[in-house]
Amino acid sequence: MNEAKPIGADFEPADTGSVGDGKLPLLEKSRGRTEAEIRRRILQAIFEQRLPAGESITEEQLAATFDVSRTVVRQAVARLAQDGILVKSPNKGTTVASPSRKEARDILFVRRLVEPEIVRVLASAPHKFGLVELRKHIAEENEARLAGQRGTLVRLTGEFHLLLAELSGNQVLRRLMTQLQTLTCLAVLLYAEHDDACPRDEHLRIVDAIAAGDGAAAAQEMLRHLTHVEKDLKLDRATPESSFDDAMGWLRGASDR
Repeated sequence: MNEAKPIGADFEPADTGSVGDGKLPLLEKSRGRTEAEIRRRILQAIFEQRLPAGESITEEQLAATFDVSRTVVRQAVARLAQDGILVKSPNKGTTVASPSRKEARDILFVRRLVEPEIVRVLASAPHKFGLVELRKHIAEENEARLAGQRGTLVRLTGEFHLLLAELSGNQVLRRLMTQLQTLTCLAVLLYAEHDDACPRDEHLRIVDAIAAGDGAAAAQEMLRHLTHVEKDLKLDRATPESSFDDAMGWLRGASDR
């Protein structure tokens, strides 16, 4: 079978352009990219935590960054907005999604429904479904961890879940997992208290269970892993509510002091 290609596998090191020079920060200028390539590189920038949640972007910036027409950019933005990864609003323009704690809980709820079944399917015929690719990916994660390459490690740990979906051969699952994993990455940026939401041995235990042909164990390891991710995000912590009236009241009080 053909080797699965994780999202953004041909991504190149980013430059450090600023918004002021018409280019998005930390996205390398790339000539003549297609709509699909632009989407993939934006997703990769999110995976590597180069584009933070809530970041504003414009069609002009993307067109300058990728050296393409705004028509091509508009197609890429529309697709990412349809998947909930970019958010378009009349007042703010286009921003990178910023999932609330409730939205993050909903995302992980869906992942707990879907991903254990993915690994159960892979365990039913591990050599058919790309065990070699999975072992190679785990090795790449370990290399990035040992080298202290945090951006690469964050990307690879996210792409592990996309690789599982791709190896299942179900493109609907692949697209769904791209959306869910990208939004999870944004939630990690917002809420995680530790840099690494995927400890080194958890992915390995999932792959070992798949290799052993033990679907039940693989599903259990995946559930344990996703539970750990959610726990690290502290999603049960209350988010302070604010209102315009409260803010004005505080300002009035502050002005009297």
